[in-house]
Amino acid sequence: MAVRKLFVAALGGLALAACDPLPKPLYTEVTPPASFRTEQGGVRVDNEGYQLDNEGYRINKGGQRIGVVDVPAKTAGDKSNAVAGYWISSTGSNAPGSVASPSEGAGGGPGSIMNSTLPTPATMPQQTPISPTPGNVAPPPGYK
Repeated sequence: MAVRKLFVAALGGLALAACDPLPKPLYTEVTPPASFRTEQGGVRVDNEGYQLDNEGYRINKGGQRIGVVDVPAKTAGDKSNAVAGYWISSTGSNAPGSVASPSEGAGGGPGSIMNSTLPTPATMPQQTPISPTPGNVAPPPGYK
């Protein structure tokens, strides 16, 4: 009788070990569609209807790339530097340039701290003390 119970318990343990309690993620069952489609003639079109060149950039009807910014040409002559004045350990010196300022000038736009009047301690309302204070209240009964 004890052997039978031991056998049933072992068989139950094996059955539970064979179960996979964790669900399978959806991405293993369904593959997402490609971000572009190929139309007749081999023209690749992205999901928003823009034609793509051989490197995957969007192009207009004239074949020119759309939305590509030539960063070196755009920033030529710019003296601002996001880390100006900080020590750069790889070069062994401080970063050159100056930190960029907003186009409106110092002080920023609406909502800037420089445009608001912050309260000073003299203009702040005085707080009333909490009553009763913890120092003058008797402890609850049974408290030692």
